[in-house]
Amino acid sequence: MEKITTDICVIGGGPGGFSTAVVAARMGKKVLLVDRAGFIGGQLGSGLPFLAFWDIKKRQVIGGFAQEYVDRLEAVGASYGHAYCPHHQSTTLVHPFYSRIICFQMLEEAGVDVLLHCELTDVTVENEKITSVVVTGKGTSIEIDAKIFVDGTGDGDLGFMAGAAYEKGNEKTHVMQPPTLMFNLGGVDFDEFADFIAQHPEELPYDVLPNIAEGYNAEFFRTNKSFIFLGMHHLLEELRKKGECPVDRETVIFIRQPIPGEVMVNTIRILNFDGSDVRSLTKGEINAHLQIPKIMKMFRDHVPGFENCYLASINSAIGVRETRRIVGEKMLSHEDAIAGLKPEDSIALCGYFIDVHNGAGQGTYRVVIKEPFGIPYGCTVARDVSNLMMTGRCISVDHLAFGATRLMNECMVIGQAVGDAASMAIDAGIAPKDVDVKQLRKTLLEQKAILRV
Repeated sequence: MEKITTDICVIGGGPGGFSTAVVAARMGKKVLLVDRAGFIGGQLGSGLPFLAFWDIKKRQVIGGFAQEYVDRLEAVGASYGHAYCPHHQSTTLVHPFYSRIICFQMLEEAGVDVLLHCELTDVTVENEKITSVVVTGKGTSIEIDAKIFVDGTGDGDLGFMAGAAYEKGNEKTHVMQPPTLMFNLGGVDFDEFADFIAQHPEELPYDVLPNIAEGYNAEFFRTNKSFIFLGMHHLLEELRKKGECPVDRETVIFIRQPIPGEVMVNTIRILNFDGSDVRSLTKGEINAHLQIPKIMKMFRDHVPGFENCYLASINSAIGVRETRRIVGEKMLSHEDAIAGLKPEDSIALCGYFIDVHNGAGQGTYRVVIKEPFGIPYGCTVARDVSNLMMTGRCISVDHLAFGATRLMNECMVIGQAVGDAASMAIDAGIAPKDVDVKQLRKTLLEQKAILRV
């Protein structure tokens, strides 16, 4: 069996894992990044936008590596930068294909070793420490030795296989937020759609989201090239009464893309789904694809501006919102998030509202975050495995707090801190839990992270 020895091994190249790998390599460490896909960035390549670089008061609360990434997108015309959104606070469009190119460019520039098309297949643990992992691709298995391992899988696969404690879904019912499969529709006439909304303001989400700003209207969609539409509640209810509703949810979501005439549809919903179970994952992928023609028919038949829409692309994999969260040295509670607490060991801020989609039926639970809260460093360090760190979705937070921390740009700034901290631990010859967080915060601030507003 081939064997690789490295300083830091990151399993999973989504927004969190990608950021960790680049930052650690910039800190002079030998880094290996492994991903099961044929590209890096995970949902960055789906057409989903970044949300809430700004808090509810329009203050920027996310900077550092995530902002650098947006700057790179803007430089090649693959994003318009941050724009105000009456519901999501700010939106930042991401070109789904340029995003992958930029990920590869930044990895190459930093000198990160990358293995694609490889699945994590074995983990060896001795005395509560990972000694090696095995990844397998194209019939070949490779053993990887590292000083520190980082779980960037989103689903906590590495932590789970290493025997770390974890939580999954709601703490009481264990129901997880439903996934969606993003797909793009081309041939959309945005002016005609704005005319339709002007004539039918009841299709705006004021009765679903009573706190949404009044500026969310037809003129907003007509003049804003970085908008997210959320609505069609009445249309879905009428279709549901006729037995013709194509999806088990109360609203339609689509995002205008930085591609002429295209929107990314974030409307598919798969209920009672577990993205950490391969059978459930398989069934979900199939069912999600089969929902696409029904949703397209609804748009063509009932939404002006979409009469001539066509299927432009489908994301490479279903978008899993929630599975495992590895238990860390600390766990962020939703009470602390809602209170806007910023502990002294915070390594990132989050200002997005708590947004929890019902995994067993219709409805979404939302709580406004009035002041951004801090994510403690201990949320990124596994409690049970001494050299395991977490980045991205699988950090140590409770189910409701997760409704805010799961954003892609949030995963990126967490990844930045993990990359720095892992490098510092190696330099000092200590476990990640013993890193000097004051020095870590100083380093993050030097890297233009935002830790106070």
